[in-house]
Amino acid sequence: MTSDQGRAARKPADDLEFADPGLAAERTRMAWTRSAISFAAIGVAILKDRPLIGAPLLVFSVAVWSVGRAPRLPGTAVAVVRRRALLVTLGVNVMAAAGLVIVLLGHSSHGLRL
Repeated sequence: MTSDQGRAARKPADDLEFADPGLAAERTRMAWTRSAISFAAIGVAILKDRPLIGAPLLVFSVAVWSVGRAPRLPGTAVAVVRRRALLVTLGVNVMAAAGLVIVLLGHSSHGLRL
């Protein structure tokens, strides 16, 4: 291998997804953590005015974080991983549907406050 070929082989990838496949697990863990932080932030914001809605969001953020932190052992069955993802997907959809119902059917006399 010539020195030019060696430099070309070490050149960083243009897209981060192809930069280092060894960091895929770390990126996935960070995405789960980011999602959990988002749910927690929304839960805290809603908790001020509507504690019965904000509290379940806070609990759900802990569940999302714990699913993302669960160890992925080499012998872990694909069914277990799919079940975890299905659990979070169902939780997100239930929370979204509940929010939609509350917005459409709820009565707010004070209007939009920022």
